[in-house]
Amino acid sequence: MQTITLTTPIYELPNVSRLHVEKLEILGVHNVGQLLVHLPHRHEWIRAQSGLGDLEVGVIGSAIGEITATKLSGYGRKKRFQAVLMDETGRLELVFFNQAYLAKKLHVGMHLHVQGKPTRFGPGLQMNSPKYSIVPFDEAQNLNMDQEDEYRPVYPASEGITSEQIRTIVRTVLDQACALLEDHLSEPYRKERELPTLGQAYRMMHAPESEADVASARRRLAYDELLMLQLGVHMKRAHLRRTLKAPPLARTPEINERILARMPFALTPAQQRVVDEISRDLALETPTNRLVQGDVGSGKTVVALDAMLLAIAHGHQGALMAPTELLAEQHYLSITEMLKGSSVRVELLTGSMPSSDREQVIEQIASGDCDLVIGTHALVSESVAFHSLAVAVIDEQHRFGVEQRAKLRVKGGQSAMSNCDGETPHVIVMTATPIPRTIGLTIFGDLDISTIDQLPPGRTPVITKHVTPEKRSTVYHWVNEKIKGGDQVFIVVPAIEPGGKEGAVRDLRSLKAQLEGGELHNCHIAALHGRLKRETREHIMHRFRAGKIDCLIATTVIEVGVDVPNATVMVIEDADRFGLAQLHQLRGRVGRGEKTSVCVLIGNPKTEDGIARLKAMVETNSGFDLSEKDLEIRGSGDVFGTRQSGTPPFKVADPLKEFELLEMARRDAGHWIGESPNLDRPEDALARRRLLKAHGQWLGLGDVG
Repeated sequence: MQTITLTTPIYELPNVSRLHVEKLEILGVHNVGQLLVHLPHRHEWIRAQSGLGDLEVGVIGSAIGEITATKLSGYGRKKRFQAVLMDETGRLELVFFNQAYLAKKLHVGMHLHVQGKPTRFGPGLQMNSPKYSIVPFDEAQNLNMDQEDEYRPVYPASEGITSEQIRTIVRTVLDQACALLEDHLSEPYRKERELPTLGQAYRMMHAPESEADVASARRRLAYDELLMLQLGVHMKRAHLRRTLKAPPLARTPEINERILARMPFALTPAQQRVVDEISRDLALETPTNRLVQGDVGSGKTVVALDAMLLAIAHGHQGALMAPTELLAEQHYLSITEMLKGSSVRVELLTGSMPSSDREQVIEQIASGDCDLVIGTHALVSESVAFHSLAVAVIDEQHRFGVEQRAKLRVKGGQSAMSNCDGETPHVIVMTATPIPRTIGLTIFGDLDISTIDQLPPGRTPVITKHVTPEKRSTVYHWVNEKIKGGDQVFIVVPAIEPGGKEGAVRDLRSLKAQLEGGELHNCHIAALHGRLKRETREHIMHRFRAGKIDCLIATTVIEVGVDVPNATVMVIEDADRFGLAQLHQLRGRVGRGEKTSVCVLIGNPKTEDGIARLKAMVETNSGFDLSEKDLEIRGSGDVFGTRQSGTPPFKVADPLKEFELLEMARRDAGHWIGESPNLDRPEDALARRRLLKAHGQWLGLGDVG
């Protein structure tokens, strides 16, 4: 065979057709290296040839028998051909769908070799659409029963190339390709952790001799994926702590007393614990990088305000960045209310502000005439320069990509929000979507995590009910009665207008018109969505808070930050269209007062996942429980995919199920980076190259080392 390298194109391999080359390229396989990492998605036992009576239900097997009967039934294209195979050990029925031509090809008296997965059919066995070949009579009389069972890989395939064809191509290059793989882990390192070499791992994945081979190979490849991510996270963290300096913000008794005087209520023990954790961070010159997680309504904003006021008390600035203009506006209104009568100068900065107002705010930020600025991602635009930013808070951090977080903290070796002295701010990120420990160690491994696990006094659990669309009218008659009793109502829909890309779902405009002319004809109804101007949104929310609007029909712009204690009813249309975290956030808009609140989910889920999401919502109010359930429903593939803040998917590893392996990779990465912060030792060169290729861009490692 020709000499190959890992970059040898597939089309240069012998006995690979042009069609197969084209189909492999569609699968992202262009060369030998990519063929090697095109891993099987599962493995299955192929039992050695046996007698018909020895075949096992549910296990792929092969056997040879004589056709003793045939039958063609059905009409048109839906004809079904059946044949009965017999040997001295038993009987097997074969069924072929939409292959009527077999009635002319297969006849009584022929011998067939068949391979497939038998199922139980009455007292006997049946194979549906098995692989088959006609066996000459003399071969059938001289059967070789000395074959061995085979544990065979099953590959991701596509129309035009089967798993078996991919397996054949892989086998032609496997020995040479595996020998070319250089291992980034030393032999002592591997032995201590009972890991095979990289070449052995790939060989065992593609040509295993047993299930133990696959388990060992999977463990090595999964460990590598987790290790590379952890190395990147630890390298970035070490770089930030080694090269960046933040202003130390000590909390003196005098400052603490002044801050507490601005708070609208006494902190809960959980809030106080988190405030203490943040205060210890802020007192150091090492930049804080902390995630504050807490359930809906747990009081994260107060904790964030405490940190920003500490910065202001030391003569610096604070900034709060929110993912949407509505949320930024809500934060601005609530914080200005809390700081009423104080000397703190608060400003709002969003992309839709009139240019003259925007320029004025930017000038105040640069001159130091603004102490605390609240805004959207406009805060990290190049035109914004802070006078002396000491604490930056990012709200609903899961809405921002990892790149945006890196841009906020570091840009060209300095913070995008760096102050006049070149110091970087302390960064606090907040989320009301609780993060299970597994996710925290992977996606947010560069962050310290604080948890507010207690709700403030006065928050009442929300009763959640799921109803089908047939009961929609009953729901809105009940809503009308609640409004007559003095309560206010949120209604959330997935689309603004009919005929949108979301398909056949309830839309805001149609539902508003329907309710105004029907069940809620005597109520004051308003609509709120992201296309409205800021002034219009503020006016609507002001009237809703003041009780002048009974029912607010909105899109998910109200998902976070909206606080109206008198709103006790949340109706979510097409609830099965929303994710579990989003449903929980929406439900969190009610239950903010002392009255009993109800969330009604209207939906008719068609999938198991949709059914599971609505069932989970009805069963629990805990965001922490729901976050675990969300992982269980969605699996790590989706959680770690592109929708989760740009984090990389894992091809082999499943951190949700392999927590011990994740912990080991995290410990090993911490120790490795501790000894070689930039992986710049000669023996680290290969690991560094593979790390930068895998995670350099999304982790922003280009400026490291």
